[in-house]
Amino acid sequence: MKRISNLLRLIKIASVIGYYRLDELLPGFMQGPLLKLSLLPFKLKKHNNLAPGERLRLACEELGPIFIKLGQVLSTRPDIIPPELIIELNKLQDRVAPFDGEEFCALVEKSLGKPLDEVFSAFDRQPLASASIAQVHTATLHTGEDVVVKAVRPHIEEIIKKDTALMHTLANMLERYTPHGKRLRPIEVVNEYQQTIFDELNLIRETANATQLKRNFEKSSLLYVPKVYWPHCRKDVMVMERIYGAQINDLETLKQNNVNLEALAVRGVEIFFTQVFDHNFFHADMHPGNVYVDLSDPEDPNYIALDMAIMGSLEREDQYYLARNLLAMFRRNYREVAELHVLSGWVPKHISVSAFESAIRSVCEPIFEKPLKEISFGDALIHLFQTAQRFEMPVQPQLVLLQKTLLNIEGLGRQLYPDLDLWETAHPYLERWIKRRYSPRTLIKEFRKQAPEWMERAPEVPHLLLETTTNLNAAAESLQLEQQRAQKKGASGIKQALIAGCLGGATIIGWPELVQLPALSWVLVASASILAAWQFQR
Repeated sequence: MKRISNLLRLIKIASVIGYYRLDELLPGFMQGPLLKLSLLPFKLKKHNNLAPGERLRLACEELGPIFIKLGQVLSTRPDIIPPELIIELNKLQDRVAPFDGEEFCALVEKSLGKPLDEVFSAFDRQPLASASIAQVHTATLHTGEDVVVKAVRPHIEEIIKKDTALMHTLANMLERYTPHGKRLRPIEVVNEYQQTIFDELNLIRETANATQLKRNFEKSSLLYVPKVYWPHCRKDVMVMERIYGAQINDLETLKQNNVNLEALAVRGVEIFFTQVFDHNFFHADMHPGNVYVDLSDPEDPNYIALDMAIMGSLEREDQYYLARNLLAMFRRNYREVAELHVLSGWVPKHISVSAFESAIRSVCEPIFEKPLKEISFGDALIHLFQTAQRFEMPVQPQLVLLQKTLLNIEGLGRQLYPDLDLWETAHPYLERWIKRRYSPRTLIKEFRKQAPEWMERAPEVPHLLLETTTNLNAAAESLQLEQQRAQKKGASGIKQALIAGCLGGATIIGWPELVQLPALSWVLVASASILAAWQFQR
């Protein structure tokens, strides 16, 4: 039954691609005969009256949440997606067809366990925004605070389960039947993505993420995170402070309000690095629909973050190696980049560092020949990891969200300020972070953090030392016995060699006489030789 469901979904995807002629949007080298033949049955009709961008948007909407998310990511990449496509894909952020307002109200009442008028003094039945996973309405609490109410779309979980089941099937085929399938670990990547998208369905998790992110920036003016109202939050319903501002990609509104776009672009980069390296807790879904700008002070603009469902973090070691890799890469110290990949465990130790260094140089040198402001930071990092994958670097799930977020931030920054020099902002930040990480103050702070655990285990130290000493002594005795056996075996070998040499020499010297002896004499000579050898062995 599952296979039939997957097959039907695959046919659906192929039919949508063919119906909207999305294959025509692919580069020429990708439009092979096999693709054209497979889509031929679905090209019975054609939308001659629709622009390419509109066809792409409608196809994403028809295919559902996972494909809408893909469209959202593409909408932040003006460097690879034509402007006319981006205009349409931007509509995916908050213009997905809404479901009925009365159905929304019934869903909220069921989740909260009480009528709406007991919680809200006013509630707008018309949606403020409608996205792929959830829908948002405005309301007012009895305390007078303006809020937004977010609820998960009904039946969305079943739809996502079907799509992720298909993705698992495709991942299994990729891993089993392609040369580099196992190294790319597609099943692990799909599992990670599945976990991420199902986390997005749990609004309690998003509420907790929003609370943590707000705490991280409570002493900073870089990013504002709306307040959440915990008493009215459930797994499928969330109530949050309503914010007022301009969407980050609404350049016309930003310019009309004289917002300092250069400062805004630079601050976006600062927010990214602060989240990744200082807080180790970063917003991993920063498409334009989730990022707003506070217009109250245009010369000193601040960001407002929404939709904290998808957050990312790195291991402490990954933070350190990533920072050093970026610094070494932009200094063109490719030897250090190669060594860091091996030290971090991203690339196996048996890989030739010199060969890896040469491959990195051949990929990065053309990139860095451009002026720094024209270099795509995200693309450079992706090229680096792609090169490493040729040297048996498996896909690193912990870096997937980071790459996506960096591309989003860079895409938004370049939209705001095309001359943005990402490296000019990133370089001094990374330098300061590495120095700060190993400063005396940081080491003392780390010592204080670990001290309670050390004190807790202190009584075990004498026993551990005694056990270690006993094990070392036993190992030393075992090694000594092995050496003695080896010496005896070596001496025995020397004796046997001497015997063989003596007997062989005697045989060669006395061969003319020996051949004249009778058979009994041969037996006596052989017996004497054996006896002599036994005595020598003793």
